[in-house]
Amino acid sequence: MQAGFLHLEDLGSRVHDDVIRVTCGGASGSGGILPAMRFFNTEGPVVASRHYCIPPLERVDLDEILELIRQQRYFVLHAPRQTGKTSALLALRDLLNGGTAGEYRCVYVNVEAAQAAHEHVDRAIRAILSRLSSRARLLGDGFLDTVWPDILATAGPEDALGEALTRWCEADPRPLVLLVDEIDSLIGDSLISVLRQVRAGYDQRPEGFPQSVVLCGVRDVRDYRIHSSTEKAPVTGGSAFNVRAESLRIGDFTEAEVRALLAQHTGETGQAFTPEALDTVWRQTRGQPWLVNALARRACFDHKPGRDRSRAITAGDVLDAREHLVQSRVVHLDQLVDKLREDRVRRVVEPLLSGGEERTFSARDLEYLRDLGLIARDNPPRMANPIYAEVVPRELTYAVQAGLVQDTAWYVDVDGGLAMDKLLGAFQGFFREHSEHWLGRFDYAEAGPQLLVQAFLQRVVNSGGRIEREYGLGRGRTDLLVLWPRGGEAAAPDAAVDRYVVECKVLHKGLERTIAEGLAQTTAYMDRCDAEAGHLVVFDRRADRSWEEKVFRREESADGRTLTVWGM
Repeated sequence: MQAGFLHLEDLGSRVHDDVIRVTCGGASGSGGILPAMRFFNTEGPVVASRHYCIPPLERVDLDEILELIRQQRYFVLHAPRQTGKTSALLALRDLLNGGTAGEYRCVYVNVEAAQAAHEHVDRAIRAILSRLSSRARLLGDGFLDTVWPDILATAGPEDALGEALTRWCEADPRPLVLLVDEIDSLIGDSLISVLRQVRAGYDQRPEGFPQSVVLCGVRDVRDYRIHSSTEKAPVTGGSAFNVRAESLRIGDFTEAEVRALLAQHTGETGQAFTPEALDTVWRQTRGQPWLVNALARRACFDHKPGRDRSRAITAGDVLDAREHLVQSRVVHLDQLVDKLREDRVRRVVEPLLSGGEERTFSARDLEYLRDLGLIARDNPPRMANPIYAEVVPRELTYAVQAGLVQDTAWYVDVDGGLAMDKLLGAFQGFFREHSEHWLGRFDYAEAGPQLLVQAFLQRVVNSGGRIEREYGLGRGRTDLLVLWPRGGEAAAPDAAVDRYVVECKVLHKGLERTIAEGLAQTTAYMDRCDAEAGHLVVFDRRADRSWEEKVFRREESADGRTLTVWGM
């Protein structure tokens, strides 16, 4: 290796030791000796001096990225929001700029500021050039500062970005690597213009255009379907940017990475997580990075009892943190549920909630939800993690819950236990009297009965209990596990917890066949959850049946157990 130069073939071996501080920090000045106290990060890129973190470049295939850069390729890096994309880009920038006279110069730019310009291409390009110039200047390169306003004035917005990149590359013999973050925040013609200007200079690389360009966003650019107001037609991202070589995705944390992240807190503070707490963090989040950090931050820092470092974090602390996140409707979750209003999201989520077999969604719909991080990437389709699975039905029933008035005294027995039989009897009467009104208020009509029973139960158990939900495409049912500590809100931390299974099915195959199938499913779920009581709720949605025919309550035996069947 030439003295003073950092070559790509040497980078892979430097991800450990001193470079690990750069890759974990993702920002200049983040290396060096770490202070005694860090915390779990839920806002913005990770900085190793302040945050517990998994080194971002350990979460990507760094060898593949470096090889793409070496081959002068343009590629995409995408992942759901708040999973570590920006941290990875900043870490890559710092890695490529390592050394006193590196072989490459690498500049990161976030183009989100141009989103406010909407389809005004001139304003969008002006904002991007300004941000790009500012980011380069912070790295000691002030070339663009002196030229970009004149280039914009003479070349016009349709060519100013490409011309500025050409002149910038011609001014310095070192190949330029450009990292463009939040590319999918741009709108319509503004996005099309940026993609086409970057594509237009592709044949000039590396002397007259960036050697490598990385576009980063939530989705792969090939999946963009962009409406062009000027062309009066949709333009696909694949046609506007057909020089994309690869599409790389940042995944969630593995279980080992979740444990490693939490172990950093234990190592620095001495505060342990019980084995049950570690398992609960993993099970509830399935490694979604923001959720992992949010649960741990709430349990260890924001919740006063968790600040006692002599006290281990328990599974109960993690579940309390989960409930706090859900009820406070934090921005991360709020942004996610906002997507529920979109038709392409409803087409996938509605049959998941109802357990239905019928599919009206396309492969594009499914891929869109996977890119958002709402749906797991495996098959059959399912919610990405239990927290999202909890948030979605709660959000869809929020207005219904607010409209339900319940006296909390009547459903708790003298021992402080939950009178589930009494509670479901009350729901049966409520459903008969009010279902037509309430079901008409659900956008997700196919899953209306299942959502309504969840809204009713949620309103009740909010005063001390918890509901765990299982649902998915083709299951033919929705399974609810109601957990109720003896004493409700006033229960001691070690109070006994009663467990009730409520399975909801829509009648499709005749009443007796539906009941027989449901009883087998309910008992299997009871065994898995170690529940002491089971209830099967059968919704008969046939328009030609009277309420007298639909409504019943009866006891049935299955697998040595007695279960209650409710007809509605």
